[in-house]
Amino acid sequence: MSTHLLGRKPARDVPALCPHPAVALPLARVHEACGPARRSFALWLAGRTEGPVLWISPAWEADQLNPDGMMSFADPARFLFIRPTRAEDLLWCMEEALRSGAVPLIVADLPGAPGLTPVRRMHLAAEQGGALGQAPLGLLLTPGEGGAQGIETRWHMAPTHQGDLRRWSLTRRRARALPPVTWQATQTRPRAGLELERVAESADAG
Repeated sequence: MSTHLLGRKPARDVPALCPHPAVALPLARVHEACGPARRSFALWLAGRTEGPVLWISPAWEADQLNPDGMMSFADPARFLFIRPTRAEDLLWCMEEALRSGAVPLIVADLPGAPGLTPVRRMHLAAEQGGALGQAPLGLLLTPGEGGAQGIETRWHMAPTHQGDLRRWSLTRRRARALPPVTWQATQTRPRAGLELERVAESADAG
């Protein structure tokens, strides 16, 4: 399936979630976040949105989000948690949630990077959801260095905290028509979002 079959609008016409003026994630598309602080990246996005957040994660994973840790980014009461017991249901839940157009942000915390075909299906589902209601944004959280195929953007986030200063290294590794770039991200107070200071362009396109 070639890219044009997805019916994607020109970039200038696509609305985006912009948690910071330097960061834009087009809506009705699927994105990827990797690295040790990928869940913090997802919570940052959640804090910049309104309405419910659907969080999909495997039932067999012992590690779950801590509400106390979520509080500095977003209200935990906004989150709806789905914990499928089968691996194939993780992406199915993501696809159906995107297609419904009922939830603005859907996060899938995955044990590994999905292939190209399921990601394309999720893109199509997100476009269908945008035609029914508010254009949703899908975010895949993948371990290690990520590597999901066909995603719209890829982000890597890792903690660089110093004492009580909450700080991360945030890298845009992939985006259409935009170069890789790294920022130092700092949270000065709870729910304030992140302040970004550009560090360097990265040679790693991810």
